[in-house]
Amino acid sequence: MLKVVLDTNIFVSSVLSKTGRCATLIEAWHTGRYLLVTSPAITFEIKRVLESDGIRKKYHLVGNQIENLILLLEKYALVVPGISDTKGAVAEDPTDEMFLSAALDAKADLIVSGGHHLLNLREYRGIPVLTVEQFTELLENR
Repeated sequence: MLKVVLDTNIFVSSVLSKTGRCATLIEAWHTGRYLLVTSPAITFEIKRVLESDGIRKKYHLVGNQIENLILLLEKYALVVPGISDTKGAVAEDPTDEMFLSAALDAKADLIVSGGHHLLNLREYRGIPVLTVEQFTELLENR
């Protein structure tokens, strides 16, 4: 089974729109099409972004929506420490290095992102970095 690290923006998009490609990717995880990899830092970042005033007010999110997602991640994803050294890998946005660390810790098959800092890498230490569209196509062809 594919081990996959998803960028925060995919989770946020899936919560804000239940019909988009990001929501489809989360549904594919729920149905066992791949093994989702996360770390405490990634989970914290997802929660922080979803609980930010701008997102919460604009999209009328309630606490249990966010908490349910976090509980699902903690219970059903492969949670790794996210401690592999990736310092300097994403100079433009060092916070993105948490996704690389989790991928290395899990020996993930790929990273999926909607952000250009990670996508510009194309791969990191042999782990491909795909767009949402590329990963969707990969799942459709499996």
